Amino acid sequence: MALDQSFVGRTYPPTAPYEVGREKIREFAEAIGDAHPAYTDPEAAGALGHPDVIAPPTFVFSITFKAAGAVVEDPQLGLDYSRVVHGDQKFAYTRPVRAGDRLSVTSTIEAIKSLAGNDIVDIRGEVHDASGEHVVTAWTKLVSRAPEGA
Repeated sequence: MALDQSFVGRTYPPTAPYEVGREKIREFAEAIGDAHPAYTDPEAAGALGHPDVIAPPTFVFSITFKAAGAVVEDPQLGLDYSRVVHGDQKFAYTRPVRAGDRLSVTSTIEAIKSLAGNDIVDIRGEVHDASGEHVVTAWTKLVSRAPEGA
């Protein structure tokens, strides 16, 4: 069943702040195999003009994907998450994510499409720091696969 097009443009309340820690950044950088010193060494980050270590560009996915849960879990939308796969991800940064940031995400449904029985939802996550400054915009595409035989 196709998702309701009237949800396009719906914005969900901002998430509670997520405090970015040095250790989380280090663990993430190790998990993806990126040994750039700015991710683990405050002096290396400082030499590049940053006040503390910075996060790899895809680090913010964990925050924005969790925030997209407000969309996924909206019972009125009716998305069957058991059939969802992650279709695409894009980021547009104003500045890098830094240790010590307290980030909140506001999610908006940008598009809903139906293609060959699959529902496709595009979600934009606007990430701001504690002072309200924009840090990054993340776009997440979720595909809810059509039921077998549909």
